[in-house]
Amino acid sequence: MIRQAALLALALFARPVFAQAPSCQIPDHVTAPPIAVPDGPARNLPITHYVLALTWAPDFCATHGATADAMPECDLHGARFGFVLHGLWPDAAHGTWPQWCPAKAPATLQVPADVTRGMLCTTPSPGLIAHEWAKHGTCMAPRPEVYFTQSAAMFHALHLPDMAALSRRAHLTAGDLRSAFAEANPLYPRAAIGVATGEGASLQEVHVCFDRRLRPAACTDRGTADTAPLRIVPQGR
Repeated sequence: MIRQAALLALALFARPVFAQAPSCQIPDHVTAPPIAVPDGPARNLPITHYVLALTWAPDFCATHGATADAMPECDLHGARFGFVLHGLWPDAAHGTWPQWCPAKAPATLQVPADVTRGMLCTTPSPGLIAHEWAKHGTCMAPRPEVYFTQSAAMFHALHLPDMAALSRRAHLTAGDLRSAFAEANPLYPRAAIGVATGEGASLQEVHVCFDRRLRPAACTDRGTADTAPLRIVPQGR
């Protein structure tokens, strides 16, 4: 469980992050988001490894910027952020994963307002925060604040490559991005970096993989092949 590995992981990842949204301003008043509606069956399976999913916000805003759910993350100028935290996901053997586990008392399936507020500069979507706790966090941690403290610490420990320079590079490949992440984070093997792309070979997400003790480990699915072309949508501001 995540609680058992927390001290090891926090010691391993105790390094500063490169700021992603210097202009991020948290609202004074934040309400608790509604409980997320399950999008699949409940599965309480033994956890074998973890994936930290980072969304490249400029690509998300280019395709979803007009939707209400995207407004905290996007504005009329495009993405307000670079990488944002999608979530920390538990995985299981044989290509499946635990999900939608019952919340352990005294926790509930609803993320408290103060926890939501504390995550908005890292995961700038109350709806996504609610979804990640109900679908993934309940299978890993006893309370929402434990889950989000751990996932945010892992996210903020990453040193992120110069995405502006990469976006201008000619003939960029997914392998180039993997190498840039590995060079910026010597404790993370290159095989621990997964890349997910969308239409037009645009970068959607980077997945950083960990073993059961939350140590960087090779991904079971690295996504887009090293030799595949990659397009990085530039950050809007």
